[in-house]
Amino acid sequence: MTRTLFITGASSGIGAATARAAARAGWNVALVARSKDKLEALAQEIGDKALALPCDATDRAAVKDALDGAADHFGGLDAVFANAGTGVKSPGVEHGDPDEWHRMIHVNILAVLYAAHEGIPHLRKTKGHFLVTGSKAGRDTMKGSVYSATKWFVHGFGENLAEEMREWGGCCTVIAPGMVNTDFFDDDMPTKIQPEDVASAVVYALEQPRTAAVREIYIMPND
Repeated sequence: MTRTLFITGASSGIGAATARAAARAGWNVALVARSKDKLEALAQEIGDKALALPCDATDRAAVKDALDGAADHFGGLDAVFANAGTGVKSPGVEHGDPDEWHRMIHVNILAVLYAAHEGIPHLRKTKGHFLVTGSKAGRDTMKGSVYSATKWFVHGFGENLAEEMREWGGCCTVIAPGMVNTDFFDDDMPTKIQPEDVASAVVYALEQPRTAAVREIYIMPND
């Protein structure tokens, strides 16, 4: 039976690369992002295994509708990857922009919580898998970085959720890359981690036997 992976932040970068890699590995993929055009183009590229579900990952009702729609379309959900994330342009605390923090916290923290809260009822049925994109920034202290603090939340939440899910046979994995060559940065970085590298880690975690729960995959560039 073909399994189904639900991905937020799926229109580009890590999310799009994961959708392609998972589909090649035999998974159905439900794709969520705000960019309708990019999402539909990706779904068309992948084919029948993909379903585009444009919505804002910070809109809990919309996320619930997307999860329910994906489960109805594919006959259930086996994994949810809370990948959507963002940063800020103004670094530090004293000179940071609280309005930027507000948006970032909604994407990096609340969107993760919404995906988990609304996704777990589906995952319970399949003893499924929740994955979330953390960061090296969530493992280290970084001077004045509010972004780093949001990723510290992700890492702590991932461990706590893993303990909750293991009670009914589910598992949770934090995918923690260092610098990845995505649109998150302005310059092309061919020697850094590529989105496809992270996608391979996601598929690796998904393909583990039920006796092995991969709690975290930490990836650093090798340049």
